This record gives sequence, C-alpha cells and structure tokens, in this order.
Amino acid sequence: MHDDRDLTEARLKRVLDERIRPAVYPASVPLEVSVWHAPGEPVPVDEGLAAPYRPVSVGEKWGAPWGTSWFRVTGSVPAEWAGRTVEALLDLGFDENMPGFQCEGLVYRPDGTPVKGLNPRNQWVRIADEALGGEELDLRVEAASNPVILDYHPFLPTALGDKETAGDAPQYRLARMDLAVFDETVWNLVQDLDVLGELVPELPTDSARRSEILRAVGEALDAVDLQDVGGTAEAARRCLRQVLAAPAQASAHRISAVGHAHIDSAWLWPLRETVRKVARTASNMTALLDDEPDFVFAMSQAQQFAWLQEHRPEVYAKVKQAVAEGRFVPSGGMWVESDTNMPGSEAMARQFVHGKRFFLEEFGIENDEAWLPDTFGFAAGLPQIIKAAGAKWLLTQKISWSQINSFPHHTFQWEGIDGTRIFTHFPPVDTYNCSMKGEEIAHAARNFKDKGAARHSLAPTGWGDGGGGTTREMVARAARMRDLEGSATVEWETPAAFFAKAEAEYPQAPVWVGELYLELHRATLTSQAKTKQGNRRSEHLLYEAELWAATAHVRAGHPYPYEQLDRIWKTVLLHQFHDILPGSSIAWVHREAERTYAAVADELTGVIEEAQRALAGEPGEDEGKLVFNSAPHARHGVLPGGAAPAARAEGAVTVTEREAGGLVLDNGRLRVALDARGLVVSAYDIPSGREAVAPGQAANLLQIHPDFPNMWDAWDVDEFYRNSVTDLTATDELTVVTEGPESASVRVTRSFGGSRAIQTLTLDAGSGRLDVDTEVDWHETEKFLKVAFPLDVHTDRYASETQYGHYFRPTHTNTSWDAAKFEACNHRFVHLEEPGWGVGLVTASTYGHDVTRTVRAHDHGTTTTVRLSLLRAPRFPDPHTDQGVHRFRYALVPGASVGDAVREGWSLNLPSRTVRGGGEVAPLVTVDDDAVVLTAVKLADDGSGDVVARFHESHGGRTAVRLRPGFEVAQVDACDLLERPLAAPREHTVGEDGTVALTLRPFELVTLRLTRTGA
Repeated sequence: MHDDRDLTEARLKRVLDERIRPAVYPASVPLEVSVWHAPGEPVPVDEGLAAPYRPVSVGEKWGAPWGTSWFRVTGSVPAEWAGRTVEALLDLGFDENMPGFQCEGLVYRPDGTPVKGLNPRNQWVRIADEALGGEELDLRVEAASNPVILDYHPFLPTALGDKETAGDAPQYRLARMDLAVFDETVWNLVQDLDVLGELVPELPTDSARRSEILRAVGEALDAVDLQDVGGTAEAARRCLRQVLAAPAQASAHRISAVGHAHIDSAWLWPLRETVRKVARTASNMTALLDDEPDFVFAMSQAQQFAWLQEHRPEVYAKVKQAVAEGRFVPSGGMWVESDTNMPGSEAMARQFVHGKRFFLEEFGIENDEAWLPDTFGFAAGLPQIIKAAGAKWLLTQKISWSQINSFPHHTFQWEGIDGTRIFTHFPPVDTYNCSMKGEEIAHAARNFKDKGAARHSLAPTGWGDGGGGTTREMVARAARMRDLEGSATVEWETPAAFFAKAEAEYPQAPVWVGELYLELHRATLTSQAKTKQGNRRSEHLLYEAELWAATAHVRAGHPYPYEQLDRIWKTVLLHQFHDILPGSSIAWVHREAERTYAAVADELTGVIEEAQRALAGEPGEDEGKLVFNSAPHARHGVLPGGAAPAARAEGAVTVTEREAGGLVLDNGRLRVALDARGLVVSAYDIPSGREAVAPGQAANLLQIHPDFPNMWDAWDVDEFYRNSVTDLTATDELTVVTEGPESASVRVTRSFGGSRAIQTLTLDAGSGRLDVDTEVDWHETEKFLKVAFPLDVHTDRYASETQYGHYFRPTHTNTSWDAAKFEACNHRFVHLEEPGWGVGLVTASTYGHDVTRTVRAHDHGTTTTVRLSLLRAPRFPDPHTDQGVHRFRYALVPGASVGDAVREGWSLNLPSRTVRGGGEVAPLVTVDDDAVVLTAVKLADDGSGDVVARFHESHGGRTAVRLRPGFEVAQVDACDLLERPLAAPREHTVGEDGTVALTLRPFELVTLRLTRTGA
C-alpha cells in the first residue's frame, strides 16, 4: 500500500516534467540560421561578424574539434505576441548533463556588443520584456566546438586533447533555434514547486512541516489545468504562498551564497579557450546582475580579468562598471588559483603580489581572502605568505575530496610552520558548483561540523568551466530559501561579508597545525615531468635575473628590465595554475607549456648574461674568469650574490676498482662504492665515520611499478601500486667517464621494457655530496618510475622543504592520517636525522617522494628509505604523458645537517656561471648567518630604484642576524610582499658598521626595502 505522501511526490515529478516545465515556453516559431566556419584558430570579433554566412538547418552537424563557427540568427516577433515576453532559444546541440565541458557560445549584436553566453543550462536570450509585435531579431553567435574530453568513468585515452591529433569530424548537431513566448508566471510556479519538492525529502517523515508542504503541493497540482497551464498557474501559486512564507527557525543554519563560476585557467582546453570561457561567463554574469538586484558574483584570478582587458575590452568595460557598483567582486587576490604544494617560496609570494596589485590598480580593491576552492592540498608555509600579502582569510573546498580521513572542522584557524594563523573555511556544501538544490542546502546544514559554536557557511553558487556561472533559476531558488521554514537560510553576500560574520561569531575557532594534505591526487606531484622542470628552472632563472639585474643597475648603471621581468613573472605564475603545473591537463596545454618554458629560459638567460657582462666589464687579453655565485650561500670562495676569480678546489678525487666488483670514488670526505651492477652500496661519511646506505641494501636503485589508479589517471596514485615492484638492476654499461683530480664521474646504463636510463654519478673534490644525473628515454605505459635510497637512519620524522622553510612528516604510519601521506611534496630537499648526524637528498626538478621505514631482522636496526618519484605514464587526459627523453638531477649528502641540505639544495638548483672579466663583484646584499636565506634581491617594483631584500630563517630556529647592504642606505622599511611599509613595523636602522640588525623567529619571513642614499 502506497503512502499518500509518496504518491504526491511522484505526481509532482510527472506533472512538472511533462506539463508545467514545457509550458514555460507555450508558443514558438523557428528562426532563420546561417553559418560561417572559421578556418584555424579563433578570429577577431569584427572578422566573425563580417564573414560570409551560408544557410544552415536545425539538425545539421557542425564543429570540428577546437573549431569556431559563427552563426547568424534572424527572425521577427509575430504580431499576435504583442504584450508578451519573448526570448530566443538557441541550442547548439548541448548535453544538459555536462555544463562547461562541451560546445559553448557567446551572443553578439550586429555591432559587436556582447549580450550573454550560451551554455547547456542557459540557452535563452531575452528579446523583449513586453513585445510590440514585429520586432526584428538579428543576433550573431560565436560558437566553440570544444570536444567532450571528460566522460568521468571510464577514462578512455583520446586523441581529442590536441588540435594536432583531434581530426576534423563534426562534434555537434544544431538543435533548437526558435523564437518563443516566455511565461514568467509558469516559470515562477516551476521554481516554487522545485524548491518545495526538493525540501520535502530533507524533512523528517513524520514532521508537520513535511505534511503541510505536501498538502499545499497537492492543492497546487489540483489547481493546474493540464490543458491550460498558463491560464491556471497563478491560481496554483496562490496555493503555495503560505508554506513559502513560513519563516525559518531562529537556529537555522545560515548560508552566504556567492555567485561563482570556477573557471580552470587551462585543463581540458588550451589557454586560448579559457580566454573565451571567461568572456562568455563574464557576459552572462553582468547580464544577470542587471536583472537581479540582490545577486552578487565573485570571480577570482587576476589573470582572467587581464585576459578580458586585453582580448574582450567591451566585456571588461561591463565588468569594471559592475565592480565599481560592488556586485561583481574580484576575489582571492592571486594571479591564478595556483597549485600551492609545488611553487617555490618567491613564486608563491608573487602569486599574491601580482594578483593583489592588479586588483588594487584596476579596481581599488584590497583582498582580505585567498580563494582556492579547487587546489590539491595546501603547503604548511602558505599561512605566512597570505599574511605577508596583507590578507587574513582562506577558502577552499577541495579537502572534502579526501578519501581516507574526514577533516574535523569546516571553520578553523590554520597555523603554518612559523606560527602564523589564518582564519579558514571549508564550505560544508561540499561543492564549488552549488546549484541551490534542496539536497545541497540540506547537506550543508547537516554536514557543518562546527555546530553549536558557529552556524555560518558559504556556498559558491554557479556552473563553472564555461558552464555559464549562476543561472536565474539559482537566484530564484535562493530568494525562496532566504527565510524558509525547514531550510537553512540563504543570502547573497560577498566573500568578505561572509568571512567578517564567520570570524566574529567564532573567535575561539579550533586550530589545525601544519599542511592541509589532500588524500587524493597525489600523482600530480609527478605527472608531466617537463612541465614541472620548466617551472623549477624558471623560478631559479627569475631569482638570478632579478639579482644580477639589480646588482648591475646599482654597480654599473645598467638598465633594470622592469616590464620584461613583470611579464615573465606573470607567464610563470599562469603556468602554476592547479591543472597545468600538476600535469593534469590535455596534451595541447603541456605541449604549449614546454615551448613557453623554453622561451622563458632563453629570455631570462639573456637578462642574466647582459647583467653579468655589465658587471664583469670588457675582458682584456690577460684577464681570467669570474665565477658568479647566484646561490644565497658562499661557495668555492665566492660570496653569495657576488663574483670572484675561480678558485681551485682543495683535495682530489680517486677512482679505484672494488674488490667484489664495481668501483669506488673517494675524495677524502666522502667515499662511494658502486657494485658490479652500478648501484651505490656504500656512501661513507669519512669525518663522522658513518655509513649512509643501510647494510645489505643498494641506493640510487631505479624501481618501476604498475600504475593504474581507480579513477583519475593523471591525478592519482593509489596505495596498492606498491604491491608490485621491479628493481631495475640489469646493467648494460658501467664506465668511468672522468677520473680526477678535481672530479670523477661514472656512467651506468640500463635497459628496461621499451626504455633506457643512463645515470652519471659524480663526486667533486672537497664535496660532501654525490651528484646523480639521470637521463631516461621513457616509453612505458601506465608505469611509475622511482629511485630509492635506503638509509641507515633511525628517525620517526623527516623534513621536506616547503615555502620559506621546511615541514616535518612522520616516517611511520601510526594513524590513518600518517598512512594517508604515502606520497608527498618536497622542494629542493628532504632531510633525515638522528641526533648529531643526518642525510640529505637534494633535487633539481622533482617534487613527489615517499618515505618508509623497516626494521632489519639481522641487527634490529632501522632502514628508512627515501624514494624520489621520477616519471609516470597515465593515458588520460594526455594519452602520451611523459613519453620521450627526460633528465633529472639529484644528489645524496651523507652527514648533512638541515642547514647543509638547505645549502646544497640551492647549490644544485643554482650552478655557478663563469664569465671572462676583471676584478671581483661585491654582493648587493649579504647576511652573516647561513640560517638566513635571501630568496629575492631586486629593485622595487614601483621604479623608485630602492633595493628590496626578502629573506627567511631556514633552519627552524631563532637567530640574530645582520644584513649588510653593499651600498649607502638612507632608510630601511619593513614591508609586506607588495613592498608597502607595514602598519606596525619593527624599528630597523643602519648601524655604524653599515649593517641592519634583526632577530628572526623560526621560519620567519621578512621583506626589507632599502632606500639608497642619493638614488
């Protein structure tokens, strides 16, 4: 026997779907359509408007992958529609289940004025609010035939991800092109019934409220004449007014709705297509703002505003006006929604510098929030950076994707490695594409983990990635839930308004210390190795370029390339977007990224060489070589940031044959033994008398695993990959390449599968590190390549470098939280230490790694194994990920303190440069403590000629340090990242010896602006 309530719900669904929704457009006439298919890449708007169109019929196929077709749509409003609301319904062949991942359109008037975007859930264009009859319609649609790449599961390899392989078969079929009457009363009835119908399942089955709603809905359905829906819709709405007017309970959860359209700056489409996605969405949202006075829309990523400014100035003008009215809100204050695990210290800082500065200069807006809903986890150094940029809040949603542990809070204080705390919110709605459905709103209220102490949460509302943003239906739903019994309350608010309320009501929010680790998407630390190498190299080249250009300007009057460096920084920051740097985009994106990074490297190398040439002077015939040391620590007798004649290394390196087969490299400080397989079986730290390699084990061991995750191919590595492993021990070649006295190198070649690895192991005179240069010609599929270093170190934690310091992770799996971190991120080093002795592993381009520990049966000692992740071979979304030749550089440093690891990490990433020239070049700025690392020495961005020095304590301890400028200083100002004096600065004065004295807490970041005397 059926419950009457169940019958009412079933009746509602059928009547809505089959009678009421179709009656929203009770009359329609076809429009005339013509088309022009643009050859090649998208054309300027003027060219598309003036193109030669040909007639086309509904039902005709169109759109080669990544093509652009311009449609002209014409017609006239029938006379009998006078007084009615009229809309054009333009369906390009949409699949309504996939907003944002298929074809899209932008509608223009004949004069080129943008009207709004066309998307699967947003196919209408208003023609007349109250038609006179006879109005002529003439619209143009710039339609993008972006292919459907994402089909969720299974992820099948596809050639559609690159225009060079996608072919030219039409992807879509033109669907509906009509002029129609829009019945607003029926449309409102649909919204009423949707909201109430979706509220019912969320209420207790025996609640009076549920019964009241069902009774009212039944009465409304009784009032509808199914043959005259339009004529009876108002009567049906009257039946619902009382239940819609019942106010929410005083204790109801409160949701701040923020209009939103999360747009990935590249992902399953190239950068150029994102420019158009942004234009379509911004056009939609400015139009919706005109129609809906309560609506507020927020858009992050300064890069996307800059694209509008450059490529769609007519759209940008509308956006700028809406920003001035306070309803189109630039949010987040970053250049892009970047990855935060892999960007280096300065790059992470510059995301905020360039983002906040753009919003300040363009709109006069200072962002207090960081807005990163979709980023794949958050490094422990980020809170300090957010604060140093002048912000204080963070929003993300992504941690709700974690597969193992449920994060215990939705609103909390996040504490970073230096002690900085940032007020943080995770929207409990668990999506950044909220559509205001009843189940979403109810889930947010139920799911909110801080009940009792707080009751505010935020809901980013709208379809993203070109799905068109917020719809008028979402706004209508929100209006009905503003104060509705049985529901959380919903109000449109800016992110800043939400955070101010949330922080005020929760002054004692709980504290989470350390990284916000996402228990998913761990393989993004490794996928697309060349993209990651391009990023790392670009970051260090920018460091060098700023350092030497600033030094050359002060020392030799050489012009400082402000605009060039600004442009290159923005290019590098763009490519740190959270689907580019992580390697989760289509082939087209990564092919372009490789080309871009190569151009960046060439340009920055030119800047560096010009500056060093200016500093070295024109070489005379008898002049020798100057060694330029870019690293922030002295080496080979050359001060950091300075240049001096090359010094010969002390000592020598020998290569001898090993009795059991293999070779031994020895420089008196480090003795390295390779067995007959070319594996490192000993790395003996001579000063301490300690062996680094675990007994009976071999280091620099390449290992390969099968790698077929359960779902997200380029994104994920699942823990079961460890169940099968093959050690690559077969040797094709073991050869001495160079043999002292200053350096010795051994080459080892291995073949496996369809691939080959050539490793060159080098030990330099006087060095405490073993350098490894690994070249891999990679032709595997769905495999994971790692290199293992089993170390004789007993420790329950290890350090990984992160922004402006390092972060400790456990080597054990005591808890599910520990066990979940089976793949983690480091920058230039990982470091393991027993009291008084440690080992560092430093890298030049890898980020992903894992650390495990085992107890040896024969001596009960602990082996702690560090493995660097080198290459993967997923097939989606790029079916040829990482195929080809790659080169990796890393080094083992036995006997290393954490300070040694810091120093050697910088040294490996910033090799010295040699230039013929005269005398020494004095550094522009130095510090007297190796624990303090200069991460930027540059001229101030405002063109004043002031020198900016940014530095941090890197060892994790408190230190007193003196900074010595290499020029006369008139004034010292402590600044934020944007080089503005702090509101409550410390007193910094120049002492009689010309130095500035400071005391830094562990990992503290400081930016000083030094005004030159007479500059």
